[in-house]
Amino acid sequence: MDFALTDEQQMIREAARQFADSELKPVAAELDRTGDRALLLEKLSALAGLGFMGINIAPEYGGTGAGTVAFSLAITELARGCASTATTTSVTNMVAEVIQAVGSDEQRNKYLPRICSGEYAAGSFCLTESSSGSDAAAMRTRAVRDGDEYVLNGSKLYISSADFAGVFVVWAVTDAQAPKGKGISCFLVEAGTPGLVIGKAEEKMGQKASITSEVSFDNCRIPASNLMGEENRGFRIAVGELAGGRIGIGSLALGIGLEALDCARAFIQEREQFGQKLASFQGLQWQLADRYTEMEAARLLLLQAAWQKDAGLAFGPAASMAKLYATEKANEACYTALQMHGGAGYTRDYPLERMARDVRITTIYEGTSEIQRLIIARHLLDGMR
Repeated sequence: MDFALTDEQQMIREAARQFADSELKPVAAELDRTGDRALLLEKLSALAGLGFMGINIAPEYGGTGAGTVAFSLAITELARGCASTATTTSVTNMVAEVIQAVGSDEQRNKYLPRICSGEYAAGSFCLTESSSGSDAAAMRTRAVRDGDEYVLNGSKLYISSADFAGVFVVWAVTDAQAPKGKGISCFLVEAGTPGLVIGKAEEKMGQKASITSEVSFDNCRIPASNLMGEENRGFRIAVGELAGGRIGIGSLALGIGLEALDCARAFIQEREQFGQKLASFQGLQWQLADRYTEMEAARLLLLQAAWQKDAGLAFGPAASMAKLYATEKANEACYTALQMHGGAGYTRDYPLERMARDVRITTIYEGTSEIQRLIIARHLLDGMR
């Protein structure tokens, strides 16, 4: 197997790394502390200008067209700088990919250039509800056809970037009598549509600059032409796009974990105890070796899943394995790195406490670790049958 990156992939990774070093790391603590909206939007606009909001979108729509491997590499590097910014970038790319995959020509031409160019600061992915998180097929939001329009009623929870998104990809039940998961459709709802209500931002443990809100629909009327794909066949769209999103979140976790370990590696080579550098203690050396080895394994799992997606192969189980492993091991990496800093790691003078908070959600959103294990197990057992 050839592990070499293409020139384009290397260029994108390097551009993301330089942006993270020069633009994100210097403001990450401030974004975490204040949630400065203007500052976040400034960085998102700059990323759009560099082509990072449409990495896997065809150039004819304003995208980079570089593929999923490049997307994974970019998100990893951006997450090393600021997890909140990387999350917003990842979700916006996912929204654009949904539109490219199942949208009509009119929908692609209307929305994709606006996302890729940064005219829309972000896109939002509206699936989760209070009664349907991991069990997304149990959603209750309804969309009823009324002439040339659909009328949406219901609410979605934990929607990233809702407060400043330009377009929302929304799933709703269109046939309440259909078997579970069979009567769901996918829609595009533009920001500012009457009846679209954005709730207050959630007070979160980490990734504080990534705005997460409830989104409600109160007799929200949208044109029937905003239906994406076929009516009553939208749930499979969600399942497919969640698999791609898992590559993004796994890559994000990898970036946070690697940055935490790099901080720890530098710290233990400077800090002295018992008359010698911490780095001279074998116990810390072995911990460092184990965590970096796990991060490298996570990187390879992610690149394998990304390669399979780019090749047009079935990639769902590979994406679940990569997301499960990368996020769980990144959590371990952050806590190990914090422990190596001792009491200093628990203070805001060092970035470890922020990284430990930022990485925690990665085992939950885009499908919990428990759901990933279910997906992997079903794949394995179906193969036996």
